[in-house]
Amino acid sequence: MQEKQDQPLKSSPGKGHPALKAFMCGSLSGTCSTLLFQPLDLVKTRLQTLHSNMQPGSARVGMVTVFLSVVRTEKLIGLWKGVSPSFVRTIPGVGIYFSTYYSLKQHYFLEQGPGAMESVLLGAGARTVAGVCMLPVTVLKARFESGRYNYVSVAGALRSVCQTEGPRALFSGLTATLLRDAPFSGLYVMFYSQGKKTLPQEISTSPYAALANFSCGILAGVLASLVTQPADVVKTHVQVSPHLYRRTADAVRYIYNEHGFQGFFRGGVPRSLRRTMIAAMAWTVYEQLMARMGLKS
Repeated sequence: MQEKQDQPLKSSPGKGHPALKAFMCGSLSGTCSTLLFQPLDLVKTRLQTLHSNMQPGSARVGMVTVFLSVVRTEKLIGLWKGVSPSFVRTIPGVGIYFSTYYSLKQHYFLEQGPGAMESVLLGAGARTVAGVCMLPVTVLKARFESGRYNYVSVAGALRSVCQTEGPRALFSGLTATLLRDAPFSGLYVMFYSQGKKTLPQEISTSPYAALANFSCGILAGVLASLVTQPADVVKTHVQVSPHLYRRTADAVRYIYNEHGFQGFFRGGVPRSLRRTMIAAMAWTVYEQLMARMGLKS
């Protein structure tokens, strides 16, 4: 009799669909990491779009120069320009990603964990769903950070784009975005999950498990960022200046003709730092929150 009375109390914290819990955990983890690392994303976007304002033969501009320029001309708060669309994208976007990832994993790999290639497909599939859903906000975010548009608010930017360029402009750079995000997420999940498997059992069950997972996340982020950096440069060009490129291939051709092969890695350092830290933190926080809810992430 006593056991039957205790059972509802034990399960009461677990009310709600597991996918919804994954959505909430993902949204919270993404919000924290975005707020911390938004300056790196802004610097990355400025570096990638700086070429149009430079004269041939001009000295190369680096990450530190752009950082100091933003602080000098726009104050310290200028480093968080574009954080509003980042939040609008991150809170539902990361939530959609993690809930999709959790649902796919529970559906196809309930009995046995995914292997390396299966992890790639899981991560890429979840990111594709989230990327398509949040692409309009991604476009607005890139324009906010570029400094070329005088948008005051996310709603105002949305209205301006629809009135002057049409709704189709909100989906500019879709191909480049998916070519960047799907492989990044797939490779990240593979490197991250395989890295965690190499950890000794005593570390995985110790109080230092979160730190160990974070370290695996950093390594996975660096490797995945290097592979997908060219697609990120192309995506930024297409979304910031859609009138210059009719197709993604036009942006690829322009970047190569103007800057050579190294042009595809412009802004690689701040992006790698940001993506690596955001992904590592998001996954660590997500897994900790899921564990507290009694769910296996």
